[in-house]
Amino acid sequence: MTESGIKSHWEEIYTSKSPTDVSWYQTRPSLSLQLIKSTGIEKGQGIIDLGGGASLLVDCLLEDGYEDLSVLDISGRSLEITKARLGDRKDDVKWFEVDVTEFNPSRRFHLCHDRAVFHFLTDEEDQRKYVETLSRILVPDGYVLLATFASDGPTRCSGLDVVRYDAETIRAGLGPDFELLKQHDESHFTPGGTEQKFSYFLFRKK
Repeated sequence: MTESGIKSHWEEIYTSKSPTDVSWYQTRPSLSLQLIKSTGIEKGQGIIDLGGGASLLVDCLLEDGYEDLSVLDISGRSLEITKARLGDRKDDVKWFEVDVTEFNPSRRFHLCHDRAVFHFLTDEEDQRKYVETLSRILVPDGYVLLATFASDGPTRCSGLDVVRYDAETIRAGLGPDFELLKQHDESHFTPGGTEQKFSYFLFRKK
């Protein structure tokens, strides 16, 4: 699928469905918050949620006192949903409507969070460009928190094929410049009650 086709796909998802009805919806992203806190990064250091869309992670991070927050998504509609939900607090967040594989900001971040993008990249070239993006936008010793479908998780999501990962394959996917620090598995239940197996991987950039 072309970049414009991918963008159209996600714009349609967020136009046709309520953000609380999509399969990945979480009322509170507890494991992500726990793992972010475990890194010990300071409240004023930069965190970006890649593919953050309509996720409530940014709301929770604001409530926890984090000050330098950014959200990136290819879908402008998803970002508008979150801005509307945040109200005046939206001005405390930086917003990027762009394909993550083409993201080239003028600053770097201390932590990148992704529960929505990497496992949708089924093309090796897109995977390579994603890892190059991480290398560009992270400070030395910065962290990457990736959540993907686990090796026994779904093979498709939202009408698209996905790649499932375990510790060995995610290490190979990110390459030697990233050190795997932690792995946690999660059983996520969709709003419809379906169980989905996720794996969370915390990396540090060498």
